[in-house]
Amino acid sequence: MRVDHLVFAAEPDGLVATAKRLGDMLGVEPVDGGLHPRFGTRNSIVPLLEHRFLEVVEVLDHPASDKAPFGQAVRARSEAGGGWLGWVVEVEDISVAEQLVGRPAVPGNRHRPDGVEVTWKQLGVRGTMSDPQVPFFIEWTPGQQHPSQDGATDAALESLQIAGSPERVREWLGLVGEPGVDRDDWEPEITFDFIAPMGTPGLMSVSFRCGDETVVL
Repeated sequence: MRVDHLVFAAEPDGLVATAKRLGDMLGVEPVDGGLHPRFGTRNSIVPLLEHRFLEVVEVLDHPASDKAPFGQAVRARSEAGGGWLGWVVEVEDISVAEQLVGRPAVPGNRHRPDGVEVTWKQLGVRGTMSDPQVPFFIEWTPGQQHPSQDGATDAALESLQIAGSPERVREWLGLVGEPGVDRDDWEPEITFDFIAPMGTPGLMSVSFRCGDETVVL
């Protein structure tokens, strides 16, 4: 289990402009990721180092976006002005996460502009909607290119600032005892900063290492 990517809902000026603005801040050129036909959304990929990426996502005027939890979540966040929607952890065997969450994973797919289909299984979007401090889970289909390889990058994920409780996040991830999600040896490349445990939960900001400087979004 590892942090795989971050999800940012498009702001009022739309997907392309939002992705370009974030990419410019990180010094990375966004890549058109294509469409999620099951979810009624489309995305842009901002590749990061260390097998990670930033996903900027926009809801489409499509019936799927009214039914799929991911489409509903993106629509709600964008209508509120856009911004951080959540974070995602990659697992090798999503059946373990199914036992934790108590529901089966659902298939996901994305049609890239070049015609390539990217596929995966995901789980926990409803949990993220009800408690935005927790991530959802993804298991990529083996043998395909990871989105972090879609373009060149010099930016790396450095830290996550989360409004919430490390104990709650550790419970959601099935981490017991020590170390936990707030300890460096769970995810040594990333620092987790938990704030305002009694406030509204969610991903508040993210720090990236871009060359010799730190950029906070």
